Amino acid sequence: MLWPVESQSVSPVFVGRTAELQTLNDALARAATGGTPQATGTAGEPQAFLIGGEAGVGKTRLVEEFARRATAAGAVVALGGCIEIGADGLPFAPFSTALRALRRALPAELAAAAAGQEEELARLLPELGETGSARYDEHGTARLFELTARLLERVTVDRTVVLALEDLHWSDASTRHLLAYLVRTLRSGRLVVLATYRSDDIHRRHPLRPLLAELDRLRTVRRIELDRFNRAEVARQIAGILAAEPTPARVDEIFERSDGNAFFVEELAVAAHEGCRTGLTDSLRDLLLVRVEALPDSAQRVARIVAEGGSTVEHRLLAAVARLAEDDLIEALRAAVNAGILTPAADGDGYRFRHSLVREAVGDDLLPGERSRLNRGYAEALESDPGLVPADERVMRLASYWYHAHDPAKALPAVLDASVTARRRHAYSEQLRLLERAMELWEAVPAEVRATLRPVDYTEVYPPCGCDPATAPLRYLDLMAEAAVAGRLCGERERALKITKRALHLLETEGDPLRTAWFWIQRSRLVQAQARGDGWEEIATAQELVRGLPPSEVHAEVLATVASWAMVRAPGPDAMTAAERAVEYARMVGATDIELNARLTLGVLLVDAGDIDTGLALMHGVREEVVPLGLPSVLGRAHINLASVLEGIGRSDEAVDVLRAGLRLVRDRGLTDSEAWLWANLAESLTSLGRWDEAVEAAVGARRTGQVAKPRGCAARCLARIALDRGRPDEAARHLAEGRASYGDHDPMPQNNLPLDRLTIALAAAEGRLLDARAELTRTLEFGFQPGTQRYAWPLLLTAAAAEADARDLPAAEAGRAEALAGIREAMKTLTTDVPVWRAHDHWVRAELERAEGRVAVDLWWTAVTAFEQLQHPYDLARVRHRLAQALLTTGGDEDRASAAELLRLTYAVADHLGARPLAEEAASLAQRARLSLVPEARRPSADDLGLTSREHDVLRLVAAGRTNRQIAEELFISPKTASVHVSNILAKLGVAGRGEAAAVAHRTGLFEKGEGERAPVG
Repeated sequence: MLWPVESQSVSPVFVGRTAELQTLNDALARAATGGTPQATGTAGEPQAFLIGGEAGVGKTRLVEEFARRATAAGAVVALGGCIEIGADGLPFAPFSTALRALRRALPAELAAAAAGQEEELARLLPELGETGSARYDEHGTARLFELTARLLERVTVDRTVVLALEDLHWSDASTRHLLAYLVRTLRSGRLVVLATYRSDDIHRRHPLRPLLAELDRLRTVRRIELDRFNRAEVARQIAGILAAEPTPARVDEIFERSDGNAFFVEELAVAAHEGCRTGLTDSLRDLLLVRVEALPDSAQRVARIVAEGGSTVEHRLLAAVARLAEDDLIEALRAAVNAGILTPAADGDGYRFRHSLVREAVGDDLLPGERSRLNRGYAEALESDPGLVPADERVMRLASYWYHAHDPAKALPAVLDASVTARRRHAYSEQLRLLERAMELWEAVPAEVRATLRPVDYTEVYPPCGCDPATAPLRYLDLMAEAAVAGRLCGERERALKITKRALHLLETEGDPLRTAWFWIQRSRLVQAQARGDGWEEIATAQELVRGLPPSEVHAEVLATVASWAMVRAPGPDAMTAAERAVEYARMVGATDIELNARLTLGVLLVDAGDIDTGLALMHGVREEVVPLGLPSVLGRAHINLASVLEGIGRSDEAVDVLRAGLRLVRDRGLTDSEAWLWANLAESLTSLGRWDEAVEAAVGARRTGQVAKPRGCAARCLARIALDRGRPDEAARHLAEGRASYGDHDPMPQNNLPLDRLTIALAAAEGRLLDARAELTRTLEFGFQPGTQRYAWPLLLTAAAAEADARDLPAAEAGRAEALAGIREAMKTLTTDVPVWRAHDHWVRAELERAEGRVAVDLWWTAVTAFEQLQHPYDLARVRHRLAQALLTTGGDEDRASAAELLRLTYAVADHLGARPLAEEAASLAQRARLSLVPEARRPSADDLGLTSREHDVLRLVAAGRTNRQIAEELFISPKTASVHVSNILAKLGVAGRGEAAAVAHRTGLFEKGEGERAPVG
């Protein structure tokens, strides 16, 4: 065990709690074996418990008893408690304490688990080394949480660990958020997480209440509520305390007075045993104080000092504040410890109250002036000798002591120092609280003291006011700027919005356009995050404020924000101009992250405008630059945007390579939100490539990763598309609804709405609701297609045209058809065909329109097939081949029948391979009506029959298994370039357009034995 297991209660006998203890023991066994008692060498199955109960009911005693048994079973137990300093909590305190204990017990294992991420994890465990940058980091908190989860998973691969976090009712917001993240995301490891809290302290507005409600909804978390003891258990407890059987009258008396609360039973039993009748007064507060008041005066004084010092007070700090001779201090402490009031701290360097209820009673008994004097004593002692407390607690404790000493001039710089420490640890919730405290103190601090404070010492965000932050005095607006960013990053957006509103009100008379513009940009981000709108009004206001001003970081940020907003909502010349100027200004002022982001935006806009090579070159350049820099704000986006653009122009295979490389990078750095986007985009590209099973797995990865909703919407969209193409409309409808809910309706973006509109039309057509499909098309066409939306608009028009063509023979569909087809044709005029995939869709839509009007356009279908044969979209190619076969059978002769037969065989093979049941059934039905056979020859063909060499046979087997060129090269010990050449030769010999179709041919012809071509798992 990692802390001295001393009895913290008077009774040496553990009473009751049989069922609760058995539940925890069962969880320990399940964590170690993954739920299979006979299993060995398993990864384990993490367990999580919330243990609640009123103060004094026995939560700590239950944890102690379970810890003893877990240790005896070979587990490592790491205890961390939430630390209360006055009214403050230390950020991440219980996790820091527990990880420190874990490091002492398993130094080599923890070092190996933290390898490569020491800078980040040092924010929780300073012993790992210097922490990383103190700059604000949009992804910092999420990255720290993910890396902590991985650390615990790695440490618990071969060793069972119990992580016990006590007194959550005192926890800081960062601790609560990290705990919630861990219990939601941990899926492997031999880990049991216990968290205790006082249920009677959790009032309606207590900050722990939302967390408890959230965790209650998780199936992976169980809650244990400890009840008070019954009379028989009270009798056993008294007997253990007194080492003798109590009389029935004594049991009745104590049971009635204590009402079964274990701690009160102890106090009453000891008081009665010592003949102290005060223990039976009506006031429980008097009961808690009676043994304190029986101490010598020096011991009572020491107890009062400890009560105000925090949960635990170090011996040297206590000595500095008490100012007693060492022998006198030791005697006073001995008296308090022997009386069961104080107990040595777990690490042996300090003292704490045996029970927090006694500490609270002693603290409540202090006079206001006495409390202020004690806090001043602590602060002065700590200023004189900073080594009196652990280094990672020093700044926070000093801030709390000075604040509660009611000395604003001393408290303000201490609180600001503490806010910097919180920012460095990505504890933005605590930083916000401290900054609000600093703003509260501001006016109470003399102006001459405020004049000595510098923005560069306390703030990361100081919007320029024409002054040097190293020499200019700190301003109230600087604190507001810090608080606005901290509030946004910790999720307290309403508080941040109020701060920005107050700041903008103060700036009305300042004549500071740059600072005002900066606050408007912050307000825009908050408005969008709170689903209050699209944020453009605020951005436009900022743009007007900086218009005509010389280059600056704020000016560059405003222009970059304008461009990125327009990129996904209203791309065009104005957006491109803003992006170009943002790049120029950011480069001039040395704002690297703004420059790189603006270059990415410019690259996307260039591709959308048709300058594809220039745009891609720009984006590839950013990607190459950012990987060695490792900037979290750009690293994920560089891969996400580049892959999205590649997918949009039909280069899905290149997009997959970029996405897989991005996944490796962001996972190593714990960038979970970027990882979710990469999974979602990977699902889209794999769907295009006909690798649907892998696409489903990628979509599941997007849904279980990260905290933002939009990647889950993209994943749901892909799942809906696959479900619909596989003939599962009910499932598709569920995913479609999930997608719309994920995106919301406060900020419509074409990249979100158009794919959902397309699916809505497709689902309505599949269910025979043509009028609903037309209504959706009409609504979409009313908004029109903005520049840069070709990748979404062409598939939507295709779906609508195909729906009209499929309903051609329905009499009820005649009315309204002409208007629908005219609307499609008119919309086509607004779309460009700059890349092969868009041209292929243009041909396809035109062929469907001809079919909808009852004309058989064989030439158009041949053109569409030829266009799609140049792409790697096997399902789309199968669909157009099916339509061409249908047209050939309608108008052609024997030669056309032969061509149609081959087209239908290829269509059926791909549809069958993908599980696209509706298309497979349509192809089979058409072949049956035309008396064409889809059945392959009985004899399994050999590689020679297909014209393949033995090496090409091996490569095709791996292609059919879903391997990439690099994976094929590694398995066959050849270079990726050689593997690529073999794949190209195979496609040519089989007469297919892509890898998915080649796999389908191998599957249809039975070229490999069962099991040889099984798909590889997603990486």
